[in-house]
Amino acid sequence: MAEPSQSLRPSVTEESPSAPPAQGVSRRALLGTAGATGLVLGAAGAGVGYAAAPAQATPLSSVGSDRAMFHGKHQPGITEGLQARGHLIAFDLAAGAGRKEAAALLRRWSTTAERLMAGEAMTQDDTDVARDAGPSSLTVTFGFGNSFFARTGLEKQRPSALDPLPDFSSDHLDRARSNGDLWVQIGADDALVAFHALRAVQKDAGSAARVRWQMNGFNRTPGATTRPMTARNLMGQLDGTRNPKPTDSDFDKRIFVPASGSSDPAWMANGSYAVVRRIRMLLDDWEKLSVAAQENVIGRRKSNGAPLSGGSETTAMDLEKARADGEYVVPINAHARITRPDQNGGAAILRRPFSYHDGIDADGTPDAGLLFVCWQADPLRGFVPVQRKLDRGDALSQYIRHEASGLFAVPGGAADGEYVGQRLLEG
Repeated sequence: MAEPSQSLRPSVTEESPSAPPAQGVSRRALLGTAGATGLVLGAAGAGVGYAAAPAQATPLSSVGSDRAMFHGKHQPGITEGLQARGHLIAFDLAAGAGRKEAAALLRRWSTTAERLMAGEAMTQDDTDVARDAGPSSLTVTFGFGNSFFARTGLEKQRPSALDPLPDFSSDHLDRARSNGDLWVQIGADDALVAFHALRAVQKDAGSAARVRWQMNGFNRTPGATTRPMTARNLMGQLDGTRNPKPTDSDFDKRIFVPASGSSDPAWMANGSYAVVRRIRMLLDDWEKLSVAAQENVIGRRKSNGAPLSGGSETTAMDLEKARADGEYVVPINAHARITRPDQNGGAAILRRPFSYHDGIDADGTPDAGLLFVCWQADPLRGFVPVQRKLDRGDALSQYIRHEASGLFAVPGGAADGEYVGQRLLEG
């Protein structure tokens, strides 16, 4: 939990050639007139998608009409804001499936992702789960695990940055819920839109790949607060205060693989590496602490995220400030102190997590915590040094447990006419 840290289905109204024009507009046309966010949807598909309500119907809300773009320099789901609902899913290629099958699968997935992110239906066999909804900021992101390259005969194209993460003393990993040949991250601001995409990805996998593991998460819904603010996790703490920002001069250098001058293979240009950790929060133990004790564990005020050394959430933490008794105001083992980039050789990660709750155990203990996802240009210089330092003395470590882990190479965005990973699979 390091702190530093987004053939076409026919219309339902079928007409004979002699029938008068339908008195309705396509879902896509409705989205195009939503106006609340000034979106221009453009031509992201070859047809009308779902049929929608009559032309005089109320346009979609701003949440429903918000749209992320599939094509671009980077894949979606990295720099966008936190989404209200998320699904993480890993696949292993089926026995006998190799590079050819993987390429066909990524082509199918990319086509589906582009359509769903535009607010359209799948090309066939759509489940109608997202009918009536807009894109709702849907993003679908694809990555490759270490094992993918041997399965496809592409070992020479495997980045060295995909070497397995080291073992950490705080790990209690379930290997069955870790790693995988392929990884998909889905996020949206509507739960049905997110589930629709999850089901579409699973169906598209067909006989080429089987699900290895799948996890569900959530965040606060956009608009639930009086103003945009840093998200809270299930411990009640603001989470992600020190995330690097796209406006930072060194943001791209820290988060994305450069297009040239890198030791990474060329197909990873403008891509990133995702570390995924299922971190269970031991909430029964945490909630027994006083607010003051919780703040000492984190090093920040629970109310507003300000450092214990004073100021507001964005005030620089004064690590040298001491109390009258000589002890540091921000404890030496406070989570926020240990994870500061200037305490870790400049190591920085972009946190983009989801909270999760998977029910209550027989003894009444909640199975809840954080689906930690962080992004960096090199995990061996981003996540690993920070986690090693946390492993040696983080006050938070006794209240959390790392139960699953994965590392995935996420290639750059697909250009128009390309599918994600094409430069790897057809290079």
